[in-house]
Formats: sequence, structure tokens, C-alpha cells
Amino acid sequence: MSNDSESLVITASGEDKIGLVEGLTRRIADSGCNIEESRMAALGGRFALLMRVSGSWDALAKLEARLPSVGEELGLAIIQQRTRPTRAAKPLIPYMVDVTALDQPGIVNSLANFFARLHINIEALDTDTYPAPHTGAPMFAVHMTLGIPADAHIATLRGDFLDYCDDQNLDATFEPMRS
Repeated sequence: MSNDSESLVITASGEDKIGLVEGLTRRIADSGCNIEESRMAALGGRFALLMRVSGSWDALAKLEARLPSVGEELGLAIIQQRTRPTRAAKPLIPYMVDVTALDQPGIVNSLANFFARLHINIEALDTDTYPAPHTGAPMFAVHMTLGIPADAHIATLRGDFLDYCDDQNLDATFEPMRS
């Protein structure tokens, strides 16, 4: 049901409780819209959602009109924005990056800076902390999806990234995304 002309991006957050996803997705379906992409997570007792919804013009308008009352009913702060698909100026190759290290402030910023300096877009990013299996030391994991310009020299980029990670004491992988 993808609608390439226009869609609605919804951002919502609130106290995590059972039924939030069901309540919100029911209203989306009742409006005649389709969830195209979404990310949802419970973080520190809070619920956060980012979603792109498609539908006919009137279905999207119906949903837009309903969202303020839905947010109030479900206890969610909701932001909604119409959007259109973007096209990359250059073809992009999707790559996956995984990084693991002892937890310390600044890891994500340092990685983001490395890729921003090279004009490489971070398309998705997930992080987590966990205790190391044998020592219990606090560990930090980052999983990224990158959009690398097709004209980039991948072998050089990969080597530079892995050298950077060695200098920062980060364990990393840098691989093409598999379908």
C-alpha cells in the first residue's frame, strides 16, 4: 500500500504501559492508513515511537485530525509531520557497523563525528549497555546502518575506520548489509 507521493511521520513518547502499541496502531488502521516503517522501544520506563504511515490523502487527513485526542487518551506526546520520499543525490550502498567497548561517555559522538567528516549518513543507530560475561564490567554496544556513497573507495574507508577503532580501543565490524 506504499504511497510514494506523501506520508505522515509520527513521533510519540510517554510513560510505558501495556496497550500503547495496540491503541495507537488500531487508530492508524481505523483511519485507513498503513504503517510503512517504525521503530518502537521502552527506555527507562518511557515508551518512544517513530513511525511513517501511508494512505490516501483523506485517510492521512483523518488520522491527523484524530492524533491529538489519541495522544491525550493514551498519555502520549505526539508530533506529526507530512513528508515526501527523499532521493539521495548519489547512489548509496548500505553497510552495517557494529562496535563494542568498555562503556564510557562520548563513544556515539566520536563515531558520528568520524562518519560526518566523510559525508557518510548514519541511517539507523541502536545502542545498549550490558555487563561483560565474566567480569561484569560495563560494556557498550553500537549497531549502525550507514548509507555510503557508491563512488567511495570501500577498502580504504573500511581500513581507515578499523584503524580509528583500534586507536579508540573499540572492537568493530564493518560489513555490507545482507538482504
